[in-house]
Amino acid sequence: MPGFEIFGEEEKRQIQDVLDTGVLFRYEFDQQRKGVFKVKEFEEAFAAYTGAKCAQAVTSGTAALKVGLTALGVSAGDEVITQCFTFVATWEAILEVGAIPVFCEVNETLNLDPEDLKKKITDKTKCIIPVHMLGAQAQIEEILAIANEHNIPVLEDTAQAAGGRINGKHLGTFGACGTFSFDSVKTMTTGEGGMVITNDADLWRSMSEYQDHGHDHIKNPGGRGGELRSFIGFNYRMMELQGAMGLAQLAKLDSMIVAQKKNKARLMEAASVIPGVSFRKLVDEAGDSATFMAFILQDKEHCQKVNASLAADGVGAINWASNNWHFYPRWEHLLGAKTLAKNGWPFCEPGGKRRVIYDPQAFPKSAQLMDRTLVYPVNIKMSDEQLGKMAAALKKAASL
Repeated sequence: MPGFEIFGEEEKRQIQDVLDTGVLFRYEFDQQRKGVFKVKEFEEAFAAYTGAKCAQAVTSGTAALKVGLTALGVSAGDEVITQCFTFVATWEAILEVGAIPVFCEVNETLNLDPEDLKKKITDKTKCIIPVHMLGAQAQIEEILAIANEHNIPVLEDTAQAAGGRINGKHLGTFGACGTFSFDSVKTMTTGEGGMVITNDADLWRSMSEYQDHGHDHIKNPGGRGGELRSFIGFNYRMMELQGAMGLAQLAKLDSMIVAQKKNKARLMEAASVIPGVSFRKLVDEAGDSATFMAFILQDKEHCQKVNASLAADGVGAINWASNNWHFYPRWEHLLGAKTLAKNGWPFCEPGGKRRVIYDPQAFPKSAQLMDRTLVYPVNIKMSDEQLGKMAAALKKAASL
């Protein structure tokens, strides 16, 4: 990752097709655009690639989450379960639809722990969002089995794992719907942008209409604006330039993953010399998108010593326990109920009563795991010199 490493003539040609029409809007202007509908083509190609029946392009992975949750009917007073190790967008979207995020521990997959999930389900639980974090699979089949027992829909947050699979089946196609991000640092990128996929045509239609102000997109003599609307919506439309970029990048995705797997294997081999090291548990190694390499040290002190040594050699890794964007104890705005709303929403009811209070110490198992986990992002292009430098630094750290 990310896909901008291999921008080339393919992206330029796709974008030029759009510029030649002069139409950046994804709908209408049929005569002017002369059959060029890049977003629609991208949706169809992405659905075919993943094996899903339907795909809806939107402005971001965050928007994809909100669109999916809204189409599933999740609303104020509901609870949505997700994991305590994820990007903030996952729970921002839950709060945005008025629901309350309920967090679970993660296990050595670095994804949602099914055993903790069982403890968190209540009669208010209306959706479960496992995250295929850092490019690798959550235990989605176990999670689905638990969800199905309670008749709760599962929305897969696949923002960081496009192209990932379990036994050949694409991530994002297991639950009711799956969401993806194509932002500037994702394996395939459109700069910003996202996608929701589903096998439920009715769910797709709700998403399609909601992301365009509720317009039903049924052709009529009045043109756009003459359509009817079954419900209110909002604007999360992807534009044609993003659709063009998506088509070029999607065509390269499998080759990107092959390159990342090769580079990740070399990094894992180098890290394996560290005494007591273990690696993140993978549900299906063959289906890993290999966007990150996570290795787990003996304890917090060992982790800190190793990373200090790596940093001194110019190749410091990420320790998620101290990362401000991805781990529950570091989400000071969530824990502190910080909001621009004068009445305290979404943390407070309109009358001021608190809806939810989060305990900073709520996830000791995850905290212990994060304290001793280091992660390297895996790029598509990594030179022998760069990989050699990292390998030498890891070998040096092994002597600590």
